Amino acid sequence: MTLLEVKGVTKRFGGLTAVDDVSFEIAEGKILGLVGPNGAGKTTLFNCISGLYRVNSGMIVFGGRDITNKPAHIVCRAGIGRTFQIVQNFERMTLTENIMVGAFLRSRGKKQAAEKGLEILEFIQLQEKKDVKARNLSPPEKRRLGLGMALATEPRLLMLDEVMAGLTPVEIDGVLDLLWKIQETGVSIIVIEHVMRAVMAISEKIIVLDSGKKISEGPPEEIAHDDRVIRAYLGKSYAGS
Repeated sequence: MTLLEVKGVTKRFGGLTAVDDVSFEIAEGKILGLVGPNGAGKTTLFNCISGLYRVNSGMIVFGGRDITNKPAHIVCRAGIGRTFQIVQNFERMTLTENIMVGAFLRSRGKKQAAEKGLEILEFIQLQEKKDVKARNLSPPEKRRLGLGMALATEPRLLMLDEVMAGLTPVEIDGVLDLLWKIQETGVSIIVIEHVMRAVMAISEKIIVLDSGKKISEGPPEEIAHDDRVIRAYLGKSYAGS
């Protein structure tokens, strides 16, 4: 069953078209990769879906409901959670308190939000630092915390913006394991990522953007050998590997 439909979405900033007539869909419980060179429009597209930006044209349908240009808090309540390319933690708050911020969306009070916070911290394997302030975390831990904050809103769709950036290969494998566990709960995932090994491993379908346009869409093995994608993003060395 289709969960999210993006239909001909266009976003312009003055004379610059950052997202140009992009359409795609994702079904429930699936993982979709979104890749492309820097400036391709990936994060802008996320911002349009999540309600941070208003689109100039097109439609966004989530769970059969038109959420086009709905404010971010309405989109989040509808069931879309996200992380940010630049980590957005509350630096002076503890990890538990950070997770509680997201948990309050569906919790009946502080106690329930705190319980949810501890549950999420265990799931993302940061429970031992539950009372540590976010400013004292390493960059990889801050990214994992951001993922936990999004999970705390109990999303049906989770959008991840470079959650594996700057991680070691071992850390990347740990995040991949975590994402598969999230998928097993029925949550759909869209992941923006430049670590192609990770994208190819986890995505059932990949969409490629270049200069705001969708230039290719398909399973990983097709994307890896698409001449348009090789020229715009992957490079000949990747195709030959």
